[in-house]
Order: sequence, then structure tokens, then C-alpha cells
Amino acid sequence: MEELKHECGVAMIRLLKPLEYYQKKYGTWMYGLNKLYLMMEKEHNRGQEGAGMACVNLDTEPGSEYMFRERAEGANAITEIFGNVHKKLNNVPSELLSNADYAKKYLPFAGDIYMGHLRYSTTGKSGLQYVHPFLRRNNWRSKNLCLCGNFNMTNIDEVFEMLTQQGQCPRVLSDSYLMLEHLGHRLDRETERIYKEAKEKGYKNKELTKYIEDNIKVSNVLSTSMKYYDGGYVVCGITGSGEMFAMRDPKGLRPAFWYQNDEIIALASERPVLQTTFDLECGDIHELNPGQALIVTKNGMFTLEQILPAADNRACAFERIYFSRGSDRDIYKERKRLGENLTGQILKTVDYDTENTVFSFIPNTAEVAFYGMLEGFNNYLNQEKIKKIQALDHKPTADELQHIMSQRIRAEKVAWKDIKLRTFIAEGNSRNDLASHVYDITYESVVPYKDNLVIIDDSIVRGTTLRNSILKILDRLHPRKIVIVSSSPQIRYPDFYGIDMARMDDFCVFKATVELLKDRGMENILDEVYENCKKEILKPKEEIQNCVKAIYEPFTVEEINKKIVEILCPDNVTTPIKIVYQSIEGMREAIPNHPGDWYFTGDYPTPGGMKHCNLAYINYYENRRERH
Repeated sequence: MEELKHECGVAMIRLLKPLEYYQKKYGTWMYGLNKLYLMMEKEHNRGQEGAGMACVNLDTEPGSEYMFRERAEGANAITEIFGNVHKKLNNVPSELLSNADYAKKYLPFAGDIYMGHLRYSTTGKSGLQYVHPFLRRNNWRSKNLCLCGNFNMTNIDEVFEMLTQQGQCPRVLSDSYLMLEHLGHRLDRETERIYKEAKEKGYKNKELTKYIEDNIKVSNVLSTSMKYYDGGYVVCGITGSGEMFAMRDPKGLRPAFWYQNDEIIALASERPVLQTTFDLECGDIHELNPGQALIVTKNGMFTLEQILPAADNRACAFERIYFSRGSDRDIYKERKRLGENLTGQILKTVDYDTENTVFSFIPNTAEVAFYGMLEGFNNYLNQEKIKKIQALDHKPTADELQHIMSQRIRAEKVAWKDIKLRTFIAEGNSRNDLASHVYDITYESVVPYKDNLVIIDDSIVRGTTLRNSILKILDRLHPRKIVIVSSSPQIRYPDFYGIDMARMDDFCVFKATVELLKDRGMENILDEVYENCKKEILKPKEEIQNCVKAIYEPFTVEEINKKIVEILCPDNVTTPIKIVYQSIEGMREAIPNHPGDWYFTGDYPTPGGMKHCNLAYINYYENRRERH
């Protein structure tokens, strides 16, 4: 219902054969380039504010370019960057364009390593300079570094201070730029270490350079740099001399999957991306483990190395509920289970009247949870039918059985996503009016004043779409009651690991709880939490606790739900409204292997998250709009 922004999607391909091999087998040396395009399109759900790609050619002579990069902003950035690449090839005669040797020597983006990135900003920073991949140049091929990632670091001030203490002078206070400079600095040191080793062995000139490029250990670069970062990440990089790597954070907050055969090594943020692009089975693909790095050397040797010890698993639950593609085998099952686990709560809310209840969903991301909800209600209804038959004190007639067995769960497509609000409409009233028409309804799909209408969404974050559009249009159907269902629990706390919800007042749950405190004369809790947060952030980061939890302690979920309805319900809506949220227990049962639930519980997986949650409340209390 409410589009959340998520940073980001990554894709990598390392070709293990000469370009001539792909030209002969697949009819084009652009095999890697084309597969990168497919992978990025399949990950378009993960980033629509910008895209970039890079390529390294391993067989160039001095004076020739060997690292290529294209970046663009906007929702059509993927099309633009690949269009720009192909424009560079438009004037090449067809007989030369199909010549892999010629392409390797003379054409841009004819290379051995490809890396792509899709961006969603969670920092509010925009402009082409913030679009990945980032590139650090040097006359030594081994010191060139191209970097991209799906990450957000929560201790960037500490890293900045460390780099400046080393004598560096970073130009930008940004986790992406600082990481580029930090890893680049360590890559320089690694190159210089091998240079010294080569000199001691008597290597000179080009032989010395070759020795360096053949002996770079990316694991040294990563182990001496990534230990300083607090956050969720999958960091990907390629060097000018031909090393490729991807590393996942020690708690597994952000996902990555890889595949290898004798032709390619590929990595992506989501498993179905690799399955579809390379026509693979689910079991062919491996997940990159927490703290682990996938490393490919210049000569194509592949290793998995444990750079940092794996910590307790805190893989992100919201990835499964909302962000990742629902076509993944396990995610599909989990989302169905989320819907099914809501059956009991919904039954209570509609007073167990399934005969006069219509079930539907908010398109499009809640559809799978909707199927699970229907499955739960069909199971419930089947049990009710068995009880009714068993309760008969005589052999039932055909009519009696027909009456019992004909009871059905009623499902309709009530809501349709109709238009996309265009950003050129800037004037407030015009935008608000248009926003109310983003969704449309199927008229007469509900019996007026008789049917309950249960409609499920994957999450309710800010509630703006509910207030501005959904509730208004559903009210036109005149149901007896509207029940809005969220397949995720109440979102109470900000995220600082890559999702665009970093402020306390982003959340309708938080706003409703503050109103409850005011209604009951308990504003002193707001003051106490503010003072406690100020004290807490002064502690050593490992000792910091989440003081914001005290805001919610006086109230039940049901009390907060009721207040949410009050603040979100438009004045002209007359239908009674209820809200049902997934329980924490229901979510954990449905998604047992991804226990990262800090959005719902406030139990942040790293010290940086705890600190920034307290800072976010301080900013709210002081009415400041900073992001953390």
C-alpha cells in the first residue's frame, strides 16, 4: 500500500571463458552484458532512483581503457545505462561487432567482469554522484577499485574520525564514499606489500606488475577494513587488475546469493534473480553466509572466505514480508503463512460471521498473504462443517448436507491500483485530491450494510495511503464493517540499515501511542524518555539500550489499534473500521529463519542501531528533521 524505499540491489557476473567461447556457444560475446541486464531488471523492485554498472577488461594494453562505468538517475535508469552502452556500438560494422577478438581489443564494455547496482536513497541525498558504482582511479591497475553495495552503516562518524586520524581527508561524509576510500587505502597497502615482496624476489618492470596482480589477496583488504563497520551490508567490488568480491555483514542483515558453473560465477541480492536469468533450480543456488566473502582472483580462482566471525543470526524479516520478490520458493510460503496466521484474530473481529464477510487485498504486494488468509479461513470453515455434521442427531438428508457443504469463503478483487501520482503535480490540494484516486474499487462486490469487508495489506507504516485513499474508496461500497489487516506486526521503530524509515514520526503506530499518552495525562513519559535517551547516547556504544520502548509499555496492541483508526479515519467515512496486525509470535512462526525484527520489537542487532533509535527520538522531541 505504502511504497517503502530500500537500498539497494546488486548483481555481479565473472566470465570464466574467453569471449570467443560465448560468441560461439550463445551467438554473441555480449553474453555477460546481456545477463547483467536481465539480472538488474529482475531486481528492479529493489531500487528505482538510479542504476549503474561497471565492467573490467582483463586483456588490455597500456594506453587502452580497461574499466568502464555507466550511471543514470530515475526510474528508467537501467534502460538508459544499457542504452548508452549499445549506442557506443551502433556504428561498429556487423562483421566486427560479432568478432570477439576485435571487441576485446577495441570496444567498450567487452570485458570479463560485470557489476550492476540499483539504488534507493535512504539518506535523502540525490544526484549522480551518489549513484553506485563508485570508482577510485590510479595508474596502477591493481589500485583501481569500483565499489557498490546494498548497505547502510550506523557508525559512519566513527569511521570518518578513524580515517582522518590516519591522515586521510575524505571529501564527502557518506558511508559509500568513506568505504570506497577506506577499502581503496587498504588495497593500496596490499599492493605495496606485494610490491615489496616482488622487489625482494628480484622482479622488475612488467614482471613486477604481473607478480603484484597475480598475488593480490582481497581477503587482506577486507579483513583490515570491514571490522570497523557497524551496519547491514552486502559490499561488492572489482579491481582494475581483475579481482572480484562480495561480502555480507556478520549478522546477515542484508541478503546475497551466488551460483557457479564452468562458464560463470554470478551473485545477486535475491535467489529468483539467478534462477530466472540462468534457468536454474532452487537447489543450484547458494546463500552467502554472514561474515563471508565470495572472492574471485584475476585468473578465475573462486573461494569463499570467512572474513569476520558470523554473529547471531539477525537476517531481516522485512526482506521476507515486503522487499524481496515473492516468486522465491521460501518467501512465497512464508507470506502465505503470514496470511494464514491471522485467521484467529480476523474471526474475532468479524464476530465469526464468515457467511457475511468478503475477503480481498490491497494490490499488489499483499496478494500472496491474501491466498494464505483464504487458506486459513477455508481450513476453519471445513472444521465448522465437520462439527455441524457431527452435531446432527439423525442421518442427514441430501438437502441438509448440501446446505452445510455449500458454505464458502467469499473472495473478491475489491481494490485496484489505478493510477500513479505524477511528481509534476506539486500543489498540495491537487496532489491530495489525486492521491485519493490512486486506487479504485469493484462496485457492488459487497452487499451494502450487510457484508463485512476484510482487506489485507503487507504492512501499515505511515498510514497516509489508508487515510488519503483506501478508506475513502472502500467506504463507497457501504460495508457493515471494514477490517484492515496487516500481515506484518505494528511497525514501531525506525530502521537504520537501509530502509527509508528513519524518523519516529514516520509511523502511525508511534503517533497513535503519543496521542494515547496525551489523552490519559501521561505526557511525563514523553519527557522521561527524552531525558533517558540523552543520557543513553553518552554511554559506550556496547552498553546503549533502547529507551524508546517505554513509550509503548503502558498500552496493549488493541488500544493502540483503536487510536490508529481514530487518527487515520477521514471525517466523511461513516463505516466502522477495525485494524488487525500480525502478532510478533505469528510472524516468527511464519518466518523462523529471519529473526531480525527490530522494526517491531526495538531489539536492534548492532550497537549503532540502538544509538540511532535514541537519537531519532531526541530529534522527534526537539522537532528536528534530521535522519540518522
